[in-house]
Amino acid sequence: MTIAATTQKPPSLFASVAVIAKRTWLKFIRTPQLVVVGTVQGVMFLLIFRYVFGGAIGSGNVSYVNFLVPGFITTGLIFGGMMSAAGIAEDHEQGFFDRLRSLPIPRSSVLAGRAVADTATQVWGTAIMAVVGFLIGFRLGGSVAAGLFAFALLIVYSFVFEWIFITLGLYAGNAQAAQGMSLLLIPFVFVSSSFVPVESMPGWMQSVAQHQPVTYMVDSVRTLTLGGQAEALLGHDTTYYVIRSLIWSVVLVGLFAPIAVARYRKG
Repeated sequence: MTIAATTQKPPSLFASVAVIAKRTWLKFIRTPQLVVVGTVQGVMFLLIFRYVFGGAIGSGNVSYVNFLVPGFITTGLIFGGMMSAAGIAEDHEQGFFDRLRSLPIPRSSVLAGRAVADTATQVWGTAIMAVVGFLIGFRLGGSVAAGLFAFALLIVYSFVFEWIFITLGLYAGNAQAAQGMSLLLIPFVFVSSSFVPVESMPGWMQSVAQHQPVTYMVDSVRTLTLGGQAEALLGHDTTYYVIRSLIWSVVLVGLFAPIAVARYRKG
């Protein structure tokens, strides 16, 4: 007589990602301070740029509020993502990752689940910023379909930025250090077309600003939401910016995701 040994099949990558994402999402919504502070902070800075700085900044044939809102919402993903770096560092410091390493789940699912959950939380903030943008005077210059596509691209960009912040959080060691390291991305926010036209910058800075990923991401959203007005101001059509922003998205995820997983494996 033979006795057949039964073994339990380990969870799939998809199932593991879903469980980790759910845990991270529940932790977020059960901390209302994070929801409120993140939302209020974004609204406050948008109003400051709109009503304090708006009158002093020229944006060609496009009103400044229409120029500002796409750039502010896109770069708002970076400011929102800074919490991800701190959260990852906190999980690492408190031993959460050590417990997960003892489970028979794919190593990459831990970080992918975090990236998915944090991207989902960014959708909330992005939607709020879009509503506030319309309330302070932003108006679509393109079609509704193009505007929805722009929103979908924002979700993609959020997922991309999350991998950068996850990597920083894993290397930081603690939440405070992670927040400090996240500030390394601030130059990419301001040396871009987010808040002012690139042509207003010094000549040597223009070449940097024009070809860095944040500018392509901002201008893809700007041309999709404003249509021909933005294309005339920026000098290229929508396809030009969308393709380049997606290329940069693939490059950034392809660079930072393997680094983050390798760091996680090392402990």
